[in-house]
Amino acid sequence: MGATLYEKTMQRALRLLSYKARTIEEMRRRLLEKEWAEAEVVEQVISRLGELNYLNDEDYANNFASSRLALKPLGPTRLRIDLQRKRLPAATVDAAVSQAYDERPEEKMLAELISKRVRLKGQPADRDARNKLIAYLMRRGFSYDLVMRKVREMGSIDETDA
Repeated sequence: MGATLYEKTMQRALRLLSYKARTIEEMRRRLLEKEWAEAEVVEQVISRLGELNYLNDEDYANNFASSRLALKPLGPTRLRIDLQRKRLPAATVDAAVSQAYDERPEEKMLAELISKRVRLKGQPADRDARNKLIAYLMRRGFSYDLVMRKVREMGSIDETDA
């Protein structure tokens, strides 16, 4: 005789977690995509995985935010969007973003990113090059005001241009 539906769902959940950590909502969607899945059983499995601390949205969000910032500097806007794509609760996203920038200040990361970009592409020589740098930094999720202040500090903007 085969495994019960609960056991089958739990095995699938554990197999999914063996590949990578997941949010509660990601796990729910992945488990429900099978035609044999039942919502009630999926909720029981998710509840049990939570008790075992295999599913923990707060830990997931904090680890995701820390690792993203360790790989490459991002502004809070971009990090927040990346976390929201994982379908995490808003309060969890806000807490993770706040903690991540307590560990690595945004201004410091922006300065590192500008320094790296200048090493690779050279100091912006004209308005077009400066605008490309600003656009690049804004796409990485840093605020306009902070980007403009840091770019001015590096001396590439004529005050009459801004």
